[in-house]
Amino acid sequence: MRQVSWIVLAAALLTGCVTTNNLGTQRVINVEGDASPASMQLSPSMNHLVMETSPSFVTLIVHEAQQRGRRGSDLLPEALTSGSGFVVDASGHVLTAGHVALAKGNTVDATGADGRLYRGRVVDISRSPDMALIQLSDFAGTPVEPAASPCMSRNQPVFSLGKPHAKGDTARIGSVASMSFGRPVSYSGFGYNDAIVLAMSTRRGESGGPVFNASGQLTGMLVSTLSDGNGRPLNLAHAISTSNLARFVCANTNCSARWRELSRTDTKSCPAA
Repeated sequence: MRQVSWIVLAAALLTGCVTTNNLGTQRVINVEGDASPASMQLSPSMNHLVMETSPSFVTLIVHEAQQRGRRGSDLLPEALTSGSGFVVDASGHVLTAGHVALAKGNTVDATGADGRLYRGRVVDISRSPDMALIQLSDFAGTPVEPAASPCMSRNQPVFSLGKPHAKGDTARIGSVASMSFGRPVSYSGFGYNDAIVLAMSTRRGESGGPVFNASGQLTGMLVSTLSDGNGRPLNLAHAISTSNLARFVCANTNCSARWRELSRTDTKSCPAA
């Protein structure tokens, strides 16, 4: 289970530099295959799965909390970060990484699958595990469907949705390397005690992006990419488990029965691969 942990020397945040969104343009998602072995590719159903899950995926630009009652307050402060996220319910709640949202109360611009820009704010943040909840206004995106169990087997195929810096929306095909990293990780006041390890080559801007299984069900959220001591990528990424996500969602929303069931689970109970 943990054989990748000894070669992993550094974890880099996937927060992207701020980029300009194309407004009103229907989303096009490029598919990149990083799975190892190649036989773990999800095709020929991949295009269908991307189309099926795309309405739950949003790209985010985060600004400092908007100051009211001041001249020019209709103008947002300069953008701080950008990242990815996904819809968790029909009330406009979106999950992303805490290091993308940065602080409770920050203002968020989110681009949906329809290309429209939606305004929202950060309603809660968790520094460890690295998670944040956003509330969007007048947004009706399609919520993700979480998998019934947080457990996955080694080499099980997965795919993610995200927007790497300076690139378009991207679906990455990968596989599960381990359900446990085996050690805590911390960075800039954020982190996690453990994480799912994915054989997947992620990039900055993909933090907070959803990870799905071969049935199009949510199995985690991307938070970091791994590199060696010289900064060379290891084609490995970390994801927060759905059990951790569920506890956060249910503490802040009127969560569904599936989310409540997941909130009572833990990846420590998953069978060893």
